[in-house]
Amino acid sequence: MITVLFVGLAVLLFIGVPIAVCIGGAPLLAMAVAGNSRQMFIAAQRMITALDSTPLLAIPLFVYAGVIMGKGGISKQIVDFCYELFGWIDGSLGIVATIACMFFAAISGSAPATVAAIGSIMIPAMINDGYPPGFAAALVACGGIIGCIIPPSIPFVNYALITGQSVSELFAAGVIPGIIMGLALCLMTFVKARKNHWGSKTDGVHLDRVIKTFFKAIWAILMPVIILGGIYSGVFTPTEAAAVACVYGFLVAWLVYHALNPSDMMEISFEAVKTSAMILFIVATANIFSFIVSTQQVPMKLSNLVLGITHSKFLILLLINIILLINGCFMETTASTFIYTPILYPLIKKLGVDPVQFGVIIVMNLTMGLVTPPLGINLFVADGLDKRVNFNEQVKNVWPLFIALVAVLMLVTYVSGFSTFLVELMRAHK
Repeated sequence: MITVLFVGLAVLLFIGVPIAVCIGGAPLLAMAVAGNSRQMFIAAQRMITALDSTPLLAIPLFVYAGVIMGKGGISKQIVDFCYELFGWIDGSLGIVATIACMFFAAISGSAPATVAAIGSIMIPAMINDGYPPGFAAALVACGGIIGCIIPPSIPFVNYALITGQSVSELFAAGVIPGIIMGLALCLMTFVKARKNHWGSKTDGVHLDRVIKTFFKAIWAILMPVIILGGIYSGVFTPTEAAAVACVYGFLVAWLVYHALNPSDMMEISFEAVKTSAMILFIVATANIFSFIVSTQQVPMKLSNLVLGITHSKFLILLLINIILLINGCFMETTASTFIYTPILYPLIKKLGVDPVQFGVIIVMNLTMGLVTPPLGINLFVADGLDKRVNFNEQVKNVWPLFIALVAVLMLVTYVSGFSTFLVELMRAHK
């Protein structure tokens, strides 16, 4: 049955069947071959119960908030403020693009939304300032990954649903790794810009302009403070925080920046519904896949197999990273999370790895697939934001940035403090 499950999944993916249908169709095929009609009825029930979860409400709400932010002029205010602070450094526009991605990541929770919102402003600006189009697009595509690491994060919500871990703790665990990823991209940009003489820079920091852009951007800057501060102080749950983000984002975009009107909400709602439906369809069908995997004791068999080969925690974690990075080239993040987490979770618990740390590891691995072909969703989003960008050139420029992100991944994998430091502080104050 397991052989049919994984072979069926591979065949469906290869022939181009939509990912949600692949994940739901492969288990049904395995049940049919096994002649287990009763499990098919259970599968239908599990699709419904998979979506009957209050924490799951956070996903469509964060998607909705991300769309509002992208269309509400909030990203431009963040970019302007960052440029006044960092415009004097070599590679200033690239660094501003990365830092803006980090700010927007603390609002949207979505990598493609971050790329679209920041890239629509920064990619044309970087190209006009002398950056190669391929590098400009590659940098924003990689910066968009941070949208899934710095909280709020939709993949962390998915991981929490599967494992029962605290969403708040997972959000806290993603803060330091996300910041380090951003700093790694800034360093790579600085080195390349200085070496190749890319872009211009300002003559220094002008306090009056910094203050002026800060007050314009303060409503955007306050948004992650309100969302994350509310979660960690216990004022509201992560799901309630997503609803607060939607209301706050709309009011700021409408009343402060005058970039949205109530009449725009129909278009925004339609876009958010399309994205949310895709994610939730995958969540529903992935529950069937997880059901078959668990009933056939795949996690236990995998644990025994791996531990029979080696008991080295270092080698096992390295192998997991390699598998997940390769998988990210071919499979969407949400689907991969629901497939691999139930399989690998028992193994990492036997190894003594903190489940919250592993949540960061698996999300970092799978979201890095957003910039690796052939899937590379972020690459396609960035490619469509400026006609001067050549996709092949973008891919060539991605690899040095990707290697820098892999180095950060290794740090987070083998030095637990990067992901657990803030979590331990939270636990100590409970």
